[in-house]
Amino acid sequence: MSLKIKRKTLPEDHLSLAPTYNNIASVYKDMGDYSKALEFYEKAHKIYEKALSPNHPDLALSYNNIGGVYNAMGDYSKTLEFYEKAHKIYEKALPPNHPNLATSYNNIGEVYKNMGNYSKALEFYERSLKIREKALPPNHPDLADSYNNIGQVYNNMGDYLKALEFHEKSHQIYEKALSPNHSLLATSYNNIGGVYNNMGDYSKALEFYEKAHKIYEKALPPNHPSFATSYNNIGGVYKDMGDYSKALEFYQKSHKIYEKVLPPNHPDLANSYNNIGTVYDSMGDYSSALEFFEKSHKIKEKALPPNHPNLATSYNNIGGVYDNMGDYSKALEFYEKSHKIKEKALPPNHSNLALSYNNIGQVYNNMGDYSKALKFCEKAHQIKEKALPPNHPDLAQSYNNIGGVYFDMGGYSKALEFFEKALKIREKVLPSNHPDLASSYHNIGLVYNNMGDYSKALEFFEKSHKIYEKALPPNHPNLAINDLNFAACYERMADYAAALKALQSAFEIQQQAFQEGNPAFASTYSWFGRVYRSMKDYSRALEYFEKCLAIDLKTSPEKHPYQAITYSNVGDVHRVMGDYEKALAFHQKALTIQENVQCNPLECATTYINLGETYREMKDYSTALIYFEKGLEIREKKLPKNHPDLAVVYHNMAKLYLATRKYSMAMKNIQQAVEIAKEKLPSTHPHLLEYKEIFEKIRKKM
Repeated sequence: MSLKIKRKTLPEDHLSLAPTYNNIASVYKDMGDYSKALEFYEKAHKIYEKALSPNHPDLALSYNNIGGVYNAMGDYSKTLEFYEKAHKIYEKALPPNHPNLATSYNNIGEVYKNMGNYSKALEFYERSLKIREKALPPNHPDLADSYNNIGQVYNNMGDYLKALEFHEKSHQIYEKALSPNHSLLATSYNNIGGVYNNMGDYSKALEFYEKAHKIYEKALPPNHPSFATSYNNIGGVYKDMGDYSKALEFYQKSHKIYEKVLPPNHPDLANSYNNIGTVYDSMGDYSSALEFFEKSHKIKEKALPPNHPNLATSYNNIGGVYDNMGDYSKALEFYEKSHKIKEKALPPNHSNLALSYNNIGQVYNNMGDYSKALKFCEKAHQIKEKALPPNHPDLAQSYNNIGGVYFDMGGYSKALEFFEKALKIREKVLPSNHPDLASSYHNIGLVYNNMGDYSKALEFFEKSHKIYEKALPPNHPNLAINDLNFAACYERMADYAAALKALQSAFEIQQQAFQEGNPAFASTYSWFGRVYRSMKDYSRALEYFEKCLAIDLKTSPEKHPYQAITYSNVGDVHRVMGDYEKALAFHQKALTIQENVQCNPLECATTYINLGETYREMKDYSTALIYFEKGLEIREKKLPKNHPDLAVVYHNMAKLYLATRKYSMAMKNIQQAVEIAKEKLPSTHPHLLEYKEIFEKIRKKM
């Protein structure tokens, strides 16, 4: 109404029209309609250019407004261009310690932060702070704003103690300068909560997020967008704690507010759908996750320019679901779409580009294409080395990812090297009970377990478990994973009672965390099957392996390596039950996958050895020997010389040579088996006792 009146009574380029255009633009910006916001800010700017001198402060403010829209649109080079135009005017028009110059430095710092250039961001935020310290009283809210911005950069750099220090400085000022229910105090609590969340101190994070929420309850109307942000923050902590039902509850509360107060294509609504999608993804409900990620993406496509980084995030999330579903071609398609946007929108060493390379690498790893996986994980690492300080937690994650590829390749010494590099960084920069430290211990434990060093593996699994018990709620899925690791160790050590106890604990946690049929149960059922097979309770073993197979067939694509492992396990139980025809059929299903899809060669070796045992029991010794030798060749290449899995093959071959009366060959193999078992297994281990028994049989024949 105001604009219509002014347009009727004033010429088009009258100076008093400019503030009205600015106000309208500001509303469109808040609504997420950035093209409209830009249109009105530019109308205002044209008036200022005609009416004002080239160094007038209002012209600088106009450049800032336009820069702010480009910032929201994710076009950081354009943002920088307009903020720098504003800054040049301020430098000419204002005294060197004027607060507007500080604001200008602050704006430029924010762009560098968004670009992932944290050293530059820090430089400009500190310039802003110096001016404010000179020009303002010590408890001025703008000083708090500066401390807060510096804290955010340190948070992004992974220096959480520094981040806390600056956020707390900021908070002390707000407490003195503002009323106790001021929204900036709530923002301050939120920032501190965010740092504690990154530190893995979830109870502290919740404490600060709830303090912020209480202020909002007193100060704001019930559907204010800040409430939605607050619910989102609390939901995020519950998600990290593995309490997915609570996370969903808070994300949905947030979403209801956004639906009431925002236009249907507002980017914040898209983020809300995205958050709900991440919970469903964590719960293994991939169809629901996909539904919410796609809702989010549709809004972003309408509301944002085609190369906005948030669109890349959207493609990334959809790719992640397809990856979890085992649809690797779809996952790659979406990860590559994400990467193309990031390459255009971000500087070449931005950490988000590294994330993109890493995700593509993980898909290739899941596909069994380890050389490609390594290539992409190493590209990611090179970016992080350039972009981040040397002890940043993201660098540790990068070492971890490379270690994971070597682990899946069966390259355990290399895996250990990279997992230990990750651990060194995490031990330096993270609090002693951070879940990422537990994750590092867990990974190292896995390597020792696969290398056959079970006492070392147990030591690291216990370190991991102690942290998870302190840092996580009792039903967090990571505690179940730890229990599965214990079970794997105990099964190898023939402590079957302890293995079953750990498996039952894992199963009870998973029942509370996941819906029936979730892929997480497949691993638990598989280990139940292995333990019962080792205990010679073959009907129960078969029951659990078949439960595992049913989940694998539902949740992974056709001919997935997981299915091959389970087919081989089912086949092996049929062998020990004397049904050789069924055993061969299942082993052949396993081999059809393993010989035609890239997978861990050690898994293929297990199938060869299982086939060899089946043919040996069928007295087809020549075929059995072919398969034993195939399996042995892989294990000798991939495993340490004293690995218990090598002893298993030597023992099998010794039995074959005994049956074919080649006693010297039988003795050579059984001696190797006994030597390894004596070194690596407990003295009462059934495998060692069985090897000694075969040794005596061969000795008597000689």
